[in-house]
Amino acid sequence: MKRSDEVTKGVQRTPHRSLFLSTGLLREDLDRPLVGIANSRTDLVPGHVHLDRIADAVRAGIYQAGGTPLEFSTIAVDDGIAMGHSGMRYSLPSRELIADSVETMLQAHKLDGVVLVTNCDKIVPGMAMAAARVNIPAIIVSGGPMLAGRMGDARLDLTNLNEIIGQSQVREVDPEELEALEILACPGCGSCSGLFTANSMNCLMEALGLALPGNGTIPAVAAERIRLARRAGKKIVELIERQITPRQILDRRAFMNAFSVDMAIGGSTNSVLHLLAIAREAGVQFNLEEIDRISRSTPCLVHISPSSSYHMEDLDLAGGIPAVMGELAAAGVIDATTLAVTGENLERHLGPVRDREVIRSAAAPYTPEGGLAILFGNLAPEGAVVKISAVAEAMHVHSGPARVFDSEETAVEAILARKIEPGDVVVIRYEGPTGGPGMREMLAPTAALMGVGLGESVALVTDGRFSGVSRGAVIGHVSPEAARGGPLAAVQEGDTILIDIPARKLQLDLTQNELDRRLKAWTAPVHPELGGYLARYAALVGSASSGAVLETPLTASERNA
Repeated sequence: MKRSDEVTKGVQRTPHRSLFLSTGLLREDLDRPLVGIANSRTDLVPGHVHLDRIADAVRAGIYQAGGTPLEFSTIAVDDGIAMGHSGMRYSLPSRELIADSVETMLQAHKLDGVVLVTNCDKIVPGMAMAAARVNIPAIIVSGGPMLAGRMGDARLDLTNLNEIIGQSQVREVDPEELEALEILACPGCGSCSGLFTANSMNCLMEALGLALPGNGTIPAVAAERIRLARRAGKKIVELIERQITPRQILDRRAFMNAFSVDMAIGGSTNSVLHLLAIAREAGVQFNLEEIDRISRSTPCLVHISPSSSYHMEDLDLAGGIPAVMGELAAAGVIDATTLAVTGENLERHLGPVRDREVIRSAAAPYTPEGGLAILFGNLAPEGAVVKISAVAEAMHVHSGPARVFDSEETAVEAILARKIEPGDVVVIRYEGPTGGPGMREMLAPTAALMGVGLGESVALVTDGRFSGVSRGAVIGHVSPEAARGGPLAAVQEGDTILIDIPARKLQLDLTQNELDRRLKAWTAPVHPELGGYLARYAALVGSASSGAVLETPLTASERNA
């Protein structure tokens, strides 16, 4: 019996069949597996503007394999457009809306399986969360990365555009140069061409086993991207027949593999947040201490922009994620016997490295440890995250005076006004999941620091997040957040902050007694009046250290206890 028989079989389902048939379906279509296509296509996001072609290819594959495709839509926020203003407060919260909306459509219509057509930052993890939650056969298909831009011999991406804002404070920017950069840096559709959050997550879907090989790296404009989508449409019908579901794939080993690949490629710090959220939906427990242990034992094999001049197209030509996983499996770092949506173990799809300049061997890595690190200390008792591969070596150990700001905007103003000095530690607080609300990405201040020439002499610490485009000694996800009385709330102007990435330390140079005294005297700041979704989100969201997921509301009896 198919799951969809609940809405298509029997006399009692006569009205249901009539409604299906009114959409133009044939009667025999209802006898086949009903396969959802969750398509996040929108005109607003370059990574999603072409997803109609991807969905059409998925549809063709489903038909070819004997299924009936039924498409529906989800929202998609473009982080680059939402960046640097109040709109960014909606970016991370949109992940929960996407998961909830996909769950709603799959459960309300009793679909037999789903292909999740996605591409960008919060949409990929939101769809993966829904797949784990509903637990019907599912495959993720991304729209693929954008090609790098070019200006003469230089290769460009969004990093160049963001950092020019800071550069404009120290040199005059030629308007013609700026106009050319605007056109050339993002040359067409796809998720931005560096290893930013979107491409990190699409690569990690391969490592988890939720996507076909090539999902993370095949360029958006390549014919192979369309073929990949068509293969996914055919494969989902097979998964439905064999009843291979996400929770059979997403076991503890799969997440260990994904975190290992994340460390090996130096993915975005946001990937930690999202993998923890997906793991929770799959019923797999992970904490930041375990993630850091994985980082300690995983060599960093890949440096992609913003860590180098290489881009996703280079990683694809070098062999992509199958080649990275092949290196890690040969070194005993990952377990390639885990199941994937191919219906086979991952080891059947490991590939050779075709360019050792792009993908190094485990015996000669960039660094013997992973590209991300988890820091702890009296400033971050529950942890904080830093992308080591994007930090200048001179800043791996740093101490300096705190320059304290209670919002992203005030920090950016100070940086652009040249009020920050070499050696300072910029602290931006009340930007966490609750305090923001929404845990805004701090691309504007990190790009400003780079642009004014302070990127290798100033650190930044926040309970907010960073875009995958960000680089420098920037430490995010500080937990507990300031708005919930975390130690970041007690930092005062001029306090000394110690950062020791090799030792995994983030420390405020205060005695515990003084820190406790300050926190006891602390009162929560008055938050701007919130309404609508953000108010509900702020009330329910949990700590970044556990994925910033919405907590289950207390029952009436628990509230009264």
